[in-house]
Amino acid sequence: MQRLAKFIYFKLLGWQIIGNTSFSKDTIKKAVIIAVPHTSWHDFYIGVLLRAVVQVKTNFIGKKALFVFPFGYFFKALGGSPINRKVNENKVDSIAKLFDEHEEFRMTLAPEGTRKRVEEWKTGFYYIAKKANVPIIMFTLDFENKRNTISEPFYPTNNIEADFEYMYNFFKEVKGKIPNYS
Repeated sequence: MQRLAKFIYFKLLGWQIIGNTSFSKDTIKKAVIIAVPHTSWHDFYIGVLLRAVVQVKTNFIGKKALFVFPFGYFFKALGGSPINRKVNENKVDSIAKLFDEHEEFRMTLAPEGTRKRVEEWKTGFYYIAKKANVPIIMFTLDFENKRNTISEPFYPTNNIEADFEYMYNFFKEVKGKIPNYS
């Protein structure tokens, strides 16, 4: 599978990987992975190919509607878990609990929470990482340069403003599939 993913990712699509791929070598078994900018459904298959190329098992959450027949089995096989966004439960606590329940759990998500342009990210991923005491690993979805840049693990501090500035700077100048949404 890795050989096919590499062929598609590098040869057919012409993408490249920059930065830290060592987290895939069992050094970081638990992390919140954020992918930015999330502007198109194309981001999903780039992420799936990337994880196959670097050989890292990741998980993701998605709206419950994605996990119904016929695609529900497919998304679950890829490591997905449905989340009901309408229920009044503390999602940060329930998702952070998943890290305690698994020996290996790397949750990937888009902090924008949508494929449209946003001025500020949602903060849930940050509080999940803090509550679960796991690092945040950032990777770009840079369609302009056909590049995924992967950060070193970043542990949130007690200064949310400085932490978000650091993370925003990592993604500065990155253009998504739909540049107007980046």
